[in-house]
Amino acid sequence: MKSELIREEHKKPTINLRFYLSLFWTTFTLSLFTFGGGFVIISLMRKKMVVQLGWINDEEMLDFVTIAQSSPGPIAVNGSLMVGYHLAKTPGALVAALGTVLPPMIVLTLVSLGYSAVQDNVWIAAAFHGMRAVVAAIVLQVTWALFKPFLEKKQLISIGLFLASFIALYVLKLNIMLVMVSMILLSVVQSIYALRKEKNL
Repeated sequence: MKSELIREEHKKPTINLRFYLSLFWTTFTLSLFTFGGGFVIISLMRKKMVVQLGWINDEEMLDFVTIAQSSPGPIAVNGSLMVGYHLAKTPGALVAALGTVLPPMIVLTLVSLGYSAVQDNVWIAAAFHGMRAVVAAIVLQVTWALFKPFLEKKQLISIGLFLASFIALYVLKLNIMLVMVSMILLSVVQSIYALRKEKNL
């Protein structure tokens, strides 16, 4: 099923001019139709690059999101850059980053020219207010799609890390970088323990 975590082997696309054009157009259109911040483009990127094109799998997507979130800069650009580099090294990273940056640059340039004329328009305000609910739904959908397999496979450690992170960020209001570093260290310890356990078996 498409909603399940996708881990199966996939073939990287053939790196040629057609691929670069496809990568640019994919990141360009994803960025162009993304409203509500970087996490929305992550949802759309998963649907396009994981489910439809099969360029990457869900595990790689999760890794890229983690790196993008913990690195300086917008998560949308960082995520696209990671995918592009994974597929075609530096040229792929540059093409993907360019495709992601161009739409907001063009749109914001146009919006800035006419913003003063529509900033008090009740219809414009209503449109942006309505899009907030859609953005929240998109973020929840991709969160559930990535989290559901942990429940299905009863990965208690991963579930525990998720709950601990949520409590630390939402309830305790801890710094996100502190939480990220702590979770990375815990994950490393857990992985080392699992590897040693397998060797003993």
